Amino acid sequence: MSSVVEQVILKADDELRYPSSGELNNIRAFLQTGEQRMRIASTLAESEKKIVDEASKRLWQKRPDFISPGGNAYGNRERNQCLRDFRWYLRLVTYGVLAGDTEVIEKIGLVGVREMYNSLDVPMPGMVEAMRSLKEASLALLSVEDAEATAPYFDYIIQYMAG
Repeated sequence: MSSVVEQVILKADDELRYPSSGELNNIRAFLQTGEQRMRIASTLAESEKKIVDEASKRLWQKRPDFISPGGNAYGNRERNQCLRDFRWYLRLVTYGVLAGDTEVIEKIGLVGVREMYNSLDVPMPGMVEAMRSLKEASLALLSVEDAEATAPYFDYIIQYMAG
């Protein structure tokens, strides 16, 4: 996991030089968005239950077959596992927002995820739909500016799962 600051430092050190003015400007921009990234992370963390409840409600309305007999979320155990996954992916988005980078999302939570869901017979299109519901529920609680800054992290997970 690395931040913009760490990336700049490691690259400059690898090339035995000081950071360039462009790299320093990238660090400055990253630091200037710190307050916004903290605000977004706090909102998502404090609203986890509300977001997960809303996301699951949206998903079950769009895809009632998921919670019907034979569906992947049929039964209390299976449904609770889906809600657990919603919370997990919401945390991953929060980590990405804080780091200002999707690398943390990939390293912590996406390596092997398709294989895992496939081995459990969880259809990836269903997971994509679940992540879209999670995105919608989350962004609805943020200002337009904060939602625009957060959406790419959800989109990264969605694209990875759609893969």
